[in-house]
This record gives sequence, C-alpha cells and structure tokens, in this order.
Amino acid sequence: MNGLLEPLVSITTPVYNGERYLAECIESVLAQTYQNWEYVIVNNCSTDGTLDIANRYSCRDNRITIVNCRDFVGVIENHNRAFRLISQGSKYCKVVSADDWIYPECLGELVTVAETYPSAGIVGSYTITGKEVRWCGVPLQTHCIDGREICRLYLNGHYTFGAPSALLYRADIVKQTDPFFTGSGSSADTAACLAVLRHWDFGFVHKILSFERVHDECISSHVATLNCFLLDRIEFLLTYGQYFLRGVEQEERLEALLTKYYKDLAVAIVNFREREFWDYQRARVSAMGLALSKRRIATATLAKLMELGLNLQQTASKIARRVNGRSQPATGFAKRRLA
Repeated sequence: MNGLLEPLVSITTPVYNGERYLAECIESVLAQTYQNWEYVIVNNCSTDGTLDIANRYSCRDNRITIVNCRDFVGVIENHNRAFRLISQGSKYCKVVSADDWIYPECLGELVTVAETYPSAGIVGSYTITGKEVRWCGVPLQTHCIDGREICRLYLNGHYTFGAPSALLYRADIVKQTDPFFTGSGSSADTAACLAVLRHWDFGFVHKILSFERVHDECISSHVATLNCFLLDRIEFLLTYGQYFLRGVEQEERLEALLTKYYKDLAVAIVNFREREFWDYQRARVSAMGLALSKRRIATATLAKLMELGLNLQQTASKIARRVNGRSQPATGFAKRRLA
C-alpha cells in the first residue's frame, strides 16, 4: 500500500503539560513509513513549554495542526475534542498519547489489517508498557476476531484491547459517536471498545507497534492507587455482560471480581488508607447500584490479619533458626569454609 492508494489517517494527540515527552511522541509520528496522515495536537491550556514544542514541529511539516484551546477540560473531554477535529476525509483515526510513541511501521501495519478486514471497526497490536509486552489476549495467528468474542475474552479477564496508543479506529465510527470516549472514568477508552465491538469485529497485528510510558505523573499511576481499574472491570461486567457472556458466566465472573475486590479492601484497612480512598470506593460502588458489604469486608479483613499473623510467626521462626544456627560451632565442610 503506497502513494495515492493510501487512505487518510487522522492522528490526534490531546496534551496537557506534556513538554517532557511530547517531542519524542511527535518524532515517532514523523518517522512513520506510512505517509498519508494528518496530525492534530490539541493543547489543553498547558502552562509549560508544550505549545512551543508543538508549534516548532508544525512549522516543519504542514500536515501538523495545532489547536490551542482556551478552556481547560478533563482528560477524557480533551480526547473527545480531538476526535471532533479529525478530517471529514479521513478513513481511520489514531490516538498517540503525548507521553507515548509509536514504531515507524505502526500506521502501515494497522491500516493493512483494517483494509484487509472491512468488518474490523478497531485494530490493535502489542504494546510495550514500561518493561512488559501487553495486550496478548488475542489468539496467535488470528488477525480478525468476532467483536463479541473478543469482548467476552476481555470480560473474563484477558487483556485484549490495549490503550489508545495501541489502537486504530475506523473514522466513520468516531465521527458518528459523540462523545466517543464516554463518561469521565479511567477506562473510557475501554468503554468505547466494548460499545463499538457489539457491532464490529476486532483486527489485530501480532507485532509490537507502540510504547506506553509508565511514570508517576501519568493519570493511570494515580487511579491505580484507588483501585479504579478493578472497579472499572466490575462496572463493565454489569453493563456489558448481558451482551457478551453466556449463561451463568456473568454471575461467576462477577463473584470472582468481587472476591478480589474485598480482598483489596482488606489490604486497604490493614494499611490505614486515607479518607479519599474510602469516599471513592463508596461513590463508585453506589453508582453501579451496589453497596459495600460490611460482612464481606470484615471476613476478608479477618482472613488478611490471620495471614499476616501466620507470616509473622513463620518469619520469626526463620530468624530464630538462623540466629541459633550462627551460635553453634562450625563443623565439617562449614568449618573448612570458614577457616
């Protein structure tokens, strides 16, 4: 696929105070072997050098457009602002988060699969996240999988979709869905995948095509401390399980997630988590139409305390054995080694 036959890809980077990594992100777009793209960088009232960096690159390549917003909005709404700005002539849409980057063959590989499988509304790939390769839930040698099946795998605990930097969206779907990322939650991108894949298939490239940076400043680092991602999975199961899971599969999966959730709450109690954590838990659970079970919290906490007590006894016993062992005179081989 080359030249005039390449369909237009609209690339977007919504950014707020991204000066630390933005240049590397933009450079990765400029390095693409696939050439028919437009690039819209949406600056969300940054107070650092983000705008200067973006403007410098837009002067180098007229395919880069900078939108400098006057109103500050949340991260999800800034993504939706970016989606609204993609060209009417684009066939595909690609997000590259400001602190991520993509490999040179990324666009070409994703578009090739999308063109080969017109039923694929979203195409994904493997990603390096920190030091791990992620999104390995798609069966090997499968390049297009039924949307309902991939959602079933996700709801059953497999990591299948990937973060926005790993995905390519069919632009018509994005243009017809406003907002495309729904709600304000930490997994609004996953919610979009679940909604789209009720009606479309999922394409996949079995190659590493993007790098997702993990650092203390990123949104996911904070929300992880609040157990957001597990709560998101519970919410998605309640919302979408009826469409993708069979028989009692939804009930069994829900019970497994709740068991893990209450174990996590027990750890939070033992670690004396702050009020913000508990306020967030109550609000999220209530929004799902559920309530925190005092009985399950107490049971899980008691089990955790017993586990800690047993581990403490085992640790003390090991220390005592080591101390006693050191107090005995060395004999045999040990004696020769110490000589």
